[in-house]
Amino acid sequence: MSEPRWLTEEEQQLWLEFREFLWGYPRAMDRQLTRDATMSSGEYAVLAAVSQAAPEALRSGDLATTLEWERSRVSHLLRRMEAKGLIERCASTGDGRGQDIALTSAGWDTVRSAAPGHVTFVRETLLDPLSEAEQEQLGQMLSKIRCAAVERNLW
Repeated sequence: MSEPRWLTEEEQQLWLEFREFLWGYPRAMDRQLTRDATMSSGEYAVLAAVSQAAPEALRSGDLATTLEWERSRVSHLLRRMEAKGLIERCASTGDGRGQDIALTSAGWDTVRSAAPGHVTFVRETLLDPLSEAEQEQLGQMLSKIRCAAVERNLW
């Protein structure tokens, strides 16, 4: 086995900054959504995805694919959200094996009231600090990083 390509001091600093961002940004997003909308980022992600699929319902398997989550994670979250009255599930109209997910009126009210604060959070913490050129560069860099993980079957 060959010797690893150890990080230079500059690379290590970049890695640590990136790692802190990866761990910290989701916590910040959860804090914003909990404070402003009394929900987790996972719940918001589900409400947003299902609302964007409207007027048709979204199959639970398609929701898992859209969010790039394990089906078991989606299933557990949907069960909790259904208990809160935010979504409703019924047998899929397509084949009856899967489940269709639709927002209840409470779910629609919740996502509509949460969206303005959440988009403000995203704008003020991710987009506004960067110029348009930097935003484009960030998108390209993130795409390259994701592709490197996908190529190694890690994504």
